[in-house]
Amino acid sequence: MTPVSHLEDLEEYDAELELSLKREYATVYGLFRYCVLTQEATYLCNKLDLRIEHQPSYPLFHLTMEDVWVWDKNRPSRIIPRADVHTTQDVTVEELKPIDDVPTTLPPDFVAPPPDETP
Repeated sequence: MTPVSHLEDLEEYDAELELSLKREYATVYGLFRYCVLTQEATYLCNKLDLRIEHQPSYPLFHLTMEDVWVWDKNRPSRIIPRADVHTTQDVTVEELKPIDDVPTTLPPDFVAPPPDETP
């Protein structure tokens, strides 16, 4: 009998988390209007505001998303009401379906808080 290393246990646990995340993604994908890919993460959302703020040496992308699912295996809950992302890396936005076909995961009376307008 050979002892199982802790490294192998961690790798197996990580593989199980990744498989679970892929299954969840396949399940919730049809609930969202946009798929947003950044270098840091993948998001599914129903409302998206993308602004490009030009800097002297690079563009800065500011994404504001509502009704969001985040690809992150370490989060206890991947569905969040709002996410703001700032990045200088590439951003890919896929429109998955027109607005009329999108159900929401938010309660009908949900109102997102106004964005923080600190300069």
